[in-house]
Amino acid sequence: MDRELAKRKRRVPAWWADAKLGIFVHWVPASVPGFAPTDIEIGELLASDEPAPLSRIPYSEWYENSLRFPDSPVSQFHREHYGTRPYAAFADDFVAGLEQWDPVDWARRFAATGARYVVLVTKHHDGWCLWPSAVTNPHRAGWCSERDLVGELADAVRAEGMRFGVYYSGGYDWTFEDHPIGSLSSGVVAWPGDDYPDYADAQVRELIERYRPSVLWNDIAWPTGRKRLEVLFRHYFDVVPDGVVNDRWMPPFPGASLLRYRPVGRLADRIGRWSTRRHEGLVPPEPPFFQVRTPEFTTLPEIQTTPWECVRGMDQGFGYNRMSTEADHMSRDDLLRSFVDIVAKGGNLLLNVGPRGEDAQIPDAQLTRLDWLAEWMAASAGAVRETRPWIRAADRSPEGIEIRYTARGDRVWALCWWDQRGDRPTSVTLPFALLGDTGSGGGVRIGVPPEADRSVVAIALDGMVPLGS
Repeated sequence: MDRELAKRKRRVPAWWADAKLGIFVHWVPASVPGFAPTDIEIGELLASDEPAPLSRIPYSEWYENSLRFPDSPVSQFHREHYGTRPYAAFADDFVAGLEQWDPVDWARRFAATGARYVVLVTKHHDGWCLWPSAVTNPHRAGWCSERDLVGELADAVRAEGMRFGVYYSGGYDWTFEDHPIGSLSSGVVAWPGDDYPDYADAQVRELIERYRPSVLWNDIAWPTGRKRLEVLFRHYFDVVPDGVVNDRWMPPFPGASLLRYRPVGRLADRIGRWSTRRHEGLVPPEPPFFQVRTPEFTTLPEIQTTPWECVRGMDQGFGYNRMSTEADHMSRDDLLRSFVDIVAKGGNLLLNVGPRGEDAQIPDAQLTRLDWLAEWMAASAGAVRETRPWIRAADRSPEGIEIRYTARGDRVWALCWWDQRGDRPTSVTLPFALLGDTGSGGGVRIGVPPEADRSVVAIALDGMVPLGS
């Protein structure tokens, strides 16, 4: 790795570290059928001993892969509702739905939440591009939007004062390699080769030069070797000096082809299950270069020195899933408490929106959650935005109140919540002393405002010092 990239490794620009909240958008042809099973969460599924867990992944954007397993829930749904209709036909329905798309409305709703950046899926694993790419797909000509959806949303997002980023599926493109992915080992086997590395490199360069994205967010892995990837990164930072690169750029590694052999594949799958159980969710391996870690549908247990963002949907997946009920979505308490817990540990929340494919509309259940964020951030953004972790992330008071801490300069915030079944507390005991306090050494009691938000209340504290210091 050259000196310039080495200096950037694990360092992010201030705008990203200050942001705390971003919006992810998964909106692809699979959003037309919009179906995935909802009976199991991704972490639990990947930690299970099922031989092909990804055949019933709760991610609707994996619809095309799930169709390759005849007995999967997706295949059963597809036969019942679409018969033998090919997946590629959903692109026509997606394009027809664009007549109702209003990117300005999306951007306004995203900005209202207090989000500082938006990352759009420009090409997911099905290979369909949301921009009129000049890079020709040699296996499926015209497999892209004639309308520049990426450019339109980029303009709308920037007009609202937010940063714009792009997601690109570098590890999978099912127009190049359609090997069924049921497990970790078969997923590595499905990495495309041959003419795909040149294609992916050219498309990402096109995205960089055309849209100048503030975030370059790759998924799964990267098909070129390390030296060529470093050249791509240098080009990106030349174009976007304050850009951000995530941690899913693992280049090909020696021995990957051995996973085609069943004993080796089974061993890799066991390691994958162990890793998922250890991290209590999906945490990608570290590639040679990255700036931001991206645990998926899980958080990290303590304050992190490496920048990170929790990546998750509002329900159990990312793309629109018509099977998701209210019970499958995050509650208001879960959403807000998870958010402040992430921030207290030095992370950002990249919260996903999955619009419908047939009419380009954000479902009501998701709009409700965006409104919850907007309402809370309107009153409490100062306690999270532009903050950093304090000397500790969390406490639990003698009254049973959960506390998370953030800090900016000399000010510390205690972000508190309590069991909703009990009475609203009037105060919380903090195991710290305020400067100048001459109490008994057992902490200090801070009043809880009577109008405090019952999900998370942010209390500003001045001059906090640890007891005994």
